[in-house]
Amino acid sequence: MSGLTFLAVHAHPDDEASGTGGLYRLLHEQGARTVLVTCTNGECGDAPDGAKPDQDHHDGDLVAAVRRVELDKAVAVLGISRLVRLGYRDSGMMGWPQNADPDCFWATPVEDGATALAAILMEERPQVIMTYNEIGFYGHPDHIQAHRITMRALELIDYEPTLYFNAIPASRMAVLRARWEEEDRIKREEELAQGIDRAPDVGPLDEDGNEIDMGTPDDEIGAAIDVSSVTDFKYDALAAHASQISPDSGWMAMTKDEFREAMGTEFFKRVTNPMGLEGVVTDIFAGYRDAGTSSN
Repeated sequence: MSGLTFLAVHAHPDDEASGTGGLYRLLHEQGARTVLVTCTNGECGDAPDGAKPDQDHHDGDLVAAVRRVELDKAVAVLGISRLVRLGYRDSGMMGWPQNADPDCFWATPVEDGATALAAILMEERPQVIMTYNEIGFYGHPDHIQAHRITMRALELIDYEPTLYFNAIPASRMAVLRARWEEEDRIKREEELAQGIDRAPDVGPLDEDGNEIDMGTPDDEIGAAIDVSSVTDFKYDALAAHASQISPDSGWMAMTKDEFREAMGTEFFKRVTNPMGLEGVVTDIFAGYRDAGTSSN
């Protein structure tokens, strides 16, 4: 598969594992070149002692140093050919005070980030690029900014790659949402028995306080990639981000067999289509294998 290159633009350390971990490892095993662009250092993650960014003793620089090591481990697990760190500071969630930090990614002029990314694209000339949609999948400022600089960078380069957004089909999202709501209901009942009464959890909110629909209509899915043969690697890549992903919750609470069942397919929405693809492809390089690999 010499000559085929895939590049993803992710916001934080660990996003590469959750969003494209299976695809990265699958392409590695197929012999493709894979490139990861990580936009921020992840300063707004949990500290090694569990401290949150709003706590006085939270040290963002220490968090970034820990996450740097974790990202290197995950990259090795996934067999990623090249990691590029753009080095911006983590902006935190929408509305956090970190949004106003002039050094954070959210405050960075789009043109600056796009120019840096365009230089990487021109050097690597990937046939296929992946990032997030205009709401950053779930409304995180750094994910939205990753979308913005990617879209602008595509205007600055001299060829048209195939662009995908990561996605979860709406039908699958409905199942996930129902499961999350049931888990939250059980947890609230347990808390109520302890005298703790709280409102039900809500999903991520946009700038106006409205809940974000993270599902993509099923008929807009352009690629469904079977990664069931490599989900053990995806699981291990997520586990490498130990400071951010608790071993007893979410994905890590699953056995590897359960994880394979739940995470065996990665979905994407096709945004640009220079190869004239139709329907849902099962190969991220669909259209390029038989047509040659030139990006000129």
